[in-house]
Amino acid sequence: MDKQRKILIVEDDPDIRTIETAYLKAAGYGVCALADGKGVMAAIEEQHISLILLDLMLPGKSGYALCEEIRKKYDLPILMVTARTESVDKVRGFGTGADDYITKPFDPMELVARVNANLRQYDRLKGGNSETAEQKPKEIVIQDLRILPDSWKVYKGDTEIRLPNREFELLKFMAENPNIVFSKEQLYEKVWGLDYFGDNATIMVHINRIRSKIEDDSKNPKILETVWGAGYRLNSRPQQD
Repeated sequence: MDKQRKILIVEDDPDIRTIETAYLKAAGYGVCALADGKGVMAAIEEQHISLILLDLMLPGKSGYALCEEIRKKYDLPILMVTARTESVDKVRGFGTGADDYITKPFDPMELVARVNANLRQYDRLKGGNSETAEQKPKEIVIQDLRILPDSWKVYKGDTEIRLPNREFELLKFMAENPNIVFSKEQLYEKVWGLDYFGDNATIMVHINRIRSKIEDDSKNPKILETVWGAGYRLNSRPQQD
């Protein structure tokens, strides 16, 4: 792990902020901590932030609004930290561009593990692993989609589609393994890099958001198909009705 990497904590509870800071520093990270959303954009730019821990219930501007604002300019990993556990809150959080979600109270070691996993996946996504250029496909074609792993781009026909970190990683993984049914558990472990912990909303929301961008009709998907009772499959060829 690169010990020079810096994590931005945006958390209004001083006790939680202190715990997060202590454990992340012990894990070798640098930390920049803020009590609200003021100064977040400046901190990302000036502090060379690698990942953000973002509380949802902040004074002033909410974590949802901040996440959306950050996503318009930066693609670094965003891990939402909140006491809200309802699926609708997770759907909203992922909808604004969050990569992962952890609920309070949390085990600080789990938080560190999630930070580590999100950074590893981000590095892999951006080409920071040991895989050689010869081993990596320059382009993956799935029906009318073109996925370019090196440049982190997706095209539907001639139109470029913007996918946040996790959506791109999930689509790329399934495109590299077409016509195979993956369960929610398998997708979570492969793409998030952590053991599945029963959070059905995470996979469902990301699948639905990908469909809204790649399918001609997201309510009748032909590319990213649900296999009821089993999981999801990315079809390399159009399925017959």
